[in-house]
Amino acid sequence: MNSKTALCGALLLLVALLPLSASASSKLYIVYMGEKKHDDPSLVIASHHDILISVFESKDEALRSKVYSYKHGFSGFAAMLTKSQAEAIARFPEVVTVKRNTFHETHTTRSWDFLGLQHNQPPQQPGLLKQAKYGEDVIVGVIDSGIWPESRSFDDNGYGPVPARWKGKCQTGQEFNSTSCNRKIIGARWYGRGISAEVLKRNYNSPRDIHGHGTHVASTIAGREVQRVSYGGLGMGVARGGAPCARLGIYKACWVGGGCPDAAVLAAIDDAIYDGVDVLSLSIAGVGHELPGTLHAVQRGISVVFGGGNDGPVPQTISNTIPWVTTVAASTIDRSFPTLISLGNKEQLVGQSLHYNASVSSDFKELVYPESCDARSLELSNVTGKTVLCYQPAAAKSMPPQQALPMVINLTTMAGAKGLIFA
Repeated sequence: MNSKTALCGALLLLVALLPLSASASSKLYIVYMGEKKHDDPSLVIASHHDILISVFESKDEALRSKVYSYKHGFSGFAAMLTKSQAEAIARFPEVVTVKRNTFHETHTTRSWDFLGLQHNQPPQQPGLLKQAKYGEDVIVGVIDSGIWPESRSFDDNGYGPVPARWKGKCQTGQEFNSTSCNRKIIGARWYGRGISAEVLKRNYNSPRDIHGHGTHVASTIAGREVQRVSYGGLGMGVARGGAPCARLGIYKACWVGGGCPDAAVLAAIDDAIYDGVDVLSLSIAGVGHELPGTLHAVQRGISVVFGGGNDGPVPQTISNTIPWVTTVAASTIDRSFPTLISLGNKEQLVGQSLHYNASVSSDFKELVYPESCDARSLELSNVTGKTVLCYQPAAAKSMPPQQALPMVINLTTMAGAKGLIFA
């Protein structure tokens, strides 16, 4: 090979590698442009393309970079951009903000009765649920991890036709076909663009819920009455949603291992505005960033409801405090599940547990007290085959209870303990 041929080969290799290098440095950015300037969605999309084409070398490359166009309730797009491209787009007068894609995270048979929203009230007794016809034909959009449509909470028996104003669709996919929707779940969409292949492999590539959070939220909001529901025999009663006659539009934007990317959540909000939801529920939270699409939903008469979150740093701390939405936080409740602990000296203590097995109580396990539930203390105390009484380890003190307790259970199980009394 002569020097000229080698030089040409090297130059060709360099040119071939250039797009790969640019691609590797690209990140997902969200370009928010405020209120849309056109009623025709195709014109809104065209304005997005014009901006993208201005910062790419070719039209094809520009179009390939786009992940979502927000075109119904507001204007904007999500695209794979380099830092310099994002900075260039931010200088356009019609652009409000350009931000890196960030992530939100997902956050009984007694709850609604405890709140005074009783379903089976006497005919002569007035009540909020009755006055609202139990949410009849109200369409609630749930942006979460999807839904398990076979749950009895979503049976459509006795429902009338889907409201004529509904413009949504039932998007099919893995283990979710058109019959997965019905007159209760009247629409379902999923947002997998921009999600890594590794995360997609761990999830259903469809509106089907592998996590359970979205199904839980949807049934809490609008699940119909299901008799004799319990958790291992505890809390036996009627499970139902707060508005059991409401319809559901499902928007899967949250993924196991991938969180809830803002780019996907905004696409879900945009579609929900177009589809015609009356209420939008987002039981998700992210620290230090808001979702501008929610403001556009409220401007169109849609009530937007967020969960208050599961994090601290102190009690009464909540997320999602933007003034145009309703933020709902958890409350104490008027019941518990007491468990009797019988010690070897016949003394009995009352605690609480969600796991009770009567066959274990006759065989008392030796009780050990390593003080802290951390791994080192458990190891030094030799807890194998014994019941452990311990306190919260230092590492768990900054965690919410729903994270600290599973961590302690895991530590004591790995150490070989047969029981745990967590103080």
